[in-house]
Amino acid sequence: LLLLSKPSRFFIFGSYRDYGVNEDDDNRLFIESLSDLGVSVETIKMTLMDQGSLNDAVSDLLCLSPRLTRSLSDIVHHKTKGNPLFFSRLMSSLITEGLLQFRLSCRR
Repeated sequence: LLLLSKPSRFFIFGSYRDYGVNEDDDNRLFIESLSDLGVSVETIKMTLMDQGSLNDAVSDLLCLSPRLTRSLSDIVHHKTKGNPLFFSRLMSSLITEGLLQFRLSCRR
């Protein structure tokens, strides 16, 4: 058993929406308290993906031309409203459930 007397680093990942979050929200208060203690806090703001960016991501994921992924991307954008976290979850779900498959005979 290895015990460190003073841990030097730790990583916490969390997410929340900017809108609708009160000043007394637990996540916001936790982040502020870490900053007050001198802990370096890195915040990454994720913005919504437009249809072009989302199509590029689907195209890269499927290794297909953006022209071929446009119709799927339009549906995915409609379902996720461009939210990158929802996009990731939806695409993972489609693959896990076997609804999106690679076919060697079609090379796609």
